[in-house]
Amino acid sequence: MEVRWDVFWIIMGSALLTFIPRVLPLMLFSKIQIPMWLLRWLEYVPVAVMAALIGQELFMSDNQLVPITQNAALWASLPTIAVAIWTRSLLGTVLVGIVAMMILRYVMG
Repeated sequence: MEVRWDVFWIIMGSALLTFIPRVLPLMLFSKIQIPMWLLRWLEYVPVAVMAALIGQELFMSDNQLVPITQNAALWASLPTIAVAIWTRSLLGTVLVGIVAMMILRYVMG
């Protein structure tokens, strides 16, 4: 079996580029005391990222706003969000979202 050095170095470079942003913050933040205000601020980052990802999927299709009356994803998100808040169950939330989307796609054609 022949080793293709160009592929090898591409794999090594990719591994290094994914390793650095994961390890450097861990090394840095393990050595310093993070201020309380920064810890409180960092708690909102995952929620903000998730909102940005989901918001675009719910309201836009092909870079255009989808009318509310034709937006099955938006209507399916309402019971899904309610179940997520009340039960805090990932399985229940996913099941309600799938079933709601199936029903709405069937009804809306």
